[in-house]
Amino acid sequence: MRLAAPCCCAAKERRLGKGSAFRLCLLSATLLLCLQLLLRYSRGSANAKLLGADAVAEHSPGTSRNGKANGATAPRRRQVTYVRNGLRRSAAEPTCCLQGAPPHNSRRKTIRWHIDLQPWASPIPSLSKEALRLLKYISTIQMSCDHMNKNLPETPDSLKRPWAVCLDDRLNLVHRMKSKQCRLYSLGLGDDDNQFELSMANSGCEVHRFDPSIKPAHIQEGHLWYHRLSIDWRDPNPAIAAHKLHASTKKLGTILNDFGHHEIDILKADMESAEWKILENLILEDVVPRIGQLVFEIHVHWPGFEVSGNDSTVVRYWYSLLKELELKDFRLFYTYKDLSKPQIFLKREAFNASSCYTLSWVNTRWK
Repeated sequence: MRLAAPCCCAAKERRLGKGSAFRLCLLSATLLLCLQLLLRYSRGSANAKLLGADAVAEHSPGTSRNGKANGATAPRRRQVTYVRNGLRRSAAEPTCCLQGAPPHNSRRKTIRWHIDLQPWASPIPSLSKEALRLLKYISTIQMSCDHMNKNLPETPDSLKRPWAVCLDDRLNLVHRMKSKQCRLYSLGLGDDDNQFELSMANSGCEVHRFDPSIKPAHIQEGHLWYHRLSIDWRDPNPAIAAHKLHASTKKLGTILNDFGHHEIDILKADMESAEWKILENLILEDVVPRIGQLVFEIHVHWPGFEVSGNDSTVVRYWYSLLKELELKDFRLFYTYKDLSKPQIFLKREAFNASSCYTLSWVNTRWK
């Protein structure tokens, strides 16, 4: 009987040990369940916050799609909008084209620094030989055009301006005009005659005329745009502040990229002797393949802006520029000798030449 007591105590201890282990297991399971629920809840809250932030980013005008804020306050957001549009403007002032558009994605081309000069017209350089070669070249039609725009001058002494474009069905221009997809750039200096531009705008072309004298950045009159810009053969020096420049000047290739215009159907230029350097820039930067037709007024009474050398060298340079156009598959289809202007060639009355000619070319590769 005395031996039974220790056995009972041992049995009780075993039962107590099993109960403690069972309670410990229950407590551990409860803690694990609570931890799991807590983790799920915290993850769900984080996802909800992220979704909410994305929704705010999509609807907020000051946040871009990648979630980066353009500004912390409303005024900052408005400033970013002005920068993206290219200028701060009033509500009544129209915007043109794609300001800040991505540049034209053309394949990288070798940079040219000068044109290829043609051989001299004679073994010994001579002004007479060079002048006669040039005058014969600009007087010889290289391609026939059966249908040209109306209102061309019927006589050499007519007061009508001879801006000719070819409208043959085999060319793409007439079809683009009918579908209202034609684009014309008009370059001029102090020319108030805009009958050609108005006629082309009424025929279905989007016309852009560059006039540095206007006050607003852009003026729109139907299909006719005026821009406060001057076309040059170089961009302005970035070291000179914009407000110190007499006018806003840019190269044509720069403007095409700024406006998002990868191609233009017609380029008309009356630049009062700046046309030679502008044409050189278009050739060197390979802009001319992006043009369908060229209508240029050329001046031969003096060398032109920044054209140097003696007279025979100057004429050889002019001729080489025009031959560069021919090598790029431009063909002369219209030529006009202006008898109302002084009959002068490089400051002398010679070679039966006028000081001013109007020439029109078609890019035969234009599609």
